[in-house]
Amino acid sequence: MQGKGHGAGWRRWLLGFFAMLISAMPLAAASAAEMPDSLADDSTADSGDNQKSSSTFMILGLSWQPGFCEGKANLPECRNQSADDPAARQFSLTGLWRLRQTYCGVADALKDQDKKHKWLDMPELALGESLKVELARAMPGMASGLERHEWVKHGTCSGDAAADYYSRSLKMLADVNGSAVGRLFRDNLGKTLKEADVKAAFETAFGPGAGDKVKMRCRKDGNRQVITGITIGLGKADGNDLTTLIAAAGKTKFGCGAGVVDEAGAQ
Repeated sequence: MQGKGHGAGWRRWLLGFFAMLISAMPLAAASAAEMPDSLADDSTADSGDNQKSSSTFMILGLSWQPGFCEGKANLPECRNQSADDPAARQFSLTGLWRLRQTYCGVADALKDQDKKHKWLDMPELALGESLKVELARAMPGMASGLERHEWVKHGTCSGDAAADYYSRSLKMLADVNGSAVGRLFRDNLGKTLKEADVKAAFETAFGPGAGDKVKMRCRKDGNRQVITGITIGLGKADGNDLTTLIAAAGKTKFGCGAGVVDEAGAQ
């Protein structure tokens, strides 16, 4: 009798435990849904599971804006997308991230502001007017204050002034967009690209082995899987030559195996 009593009690405890888990699931989903929805970088995930090799020093994050904006028409950078926008046919800048280093020398109050996604309330960066114009074209997320977030979280660890940090990032972005990689995406708007296609373009553009240093990201959009961006591992090397920096990085897993090169506007 005592064994039966203990057995019944154990079953009641298990049933109660699973009921508690099930009731908590909607709360977790609600919390995720309430997170500020803006052009957040992938640096946290990449520092953990992208370029694991110690030879990878930094990561260049680029977004494919039409894919990123699917289902996010409420964001300032996504509201008025047009096929005439530069971001509709080329990669946009997300950021340049030093691995495992963030918020270098940043005051706690500013760090807290950044983590709460109050980016437009953060101090404006000291950038020349021409650089601001170029950055606004290359980084649509500036409409949400992305350039301030990226500087505070990552740029402060680069060893550069803000203007130099963004000039360097823009040069790398231009190298990708002007390469076989950029042409591959421009020539395949609305079509699906596979891992082999993207890797081959990287090898053509940046030399043997370059395809093993890139990771592609996608998200579901109805019955489609759309490409939202790529991250590229960079190693330590003199100068800013992208081919040399990529060659010096460690290998990574590619991530999304295939995705649609989305066109501007809701599809």
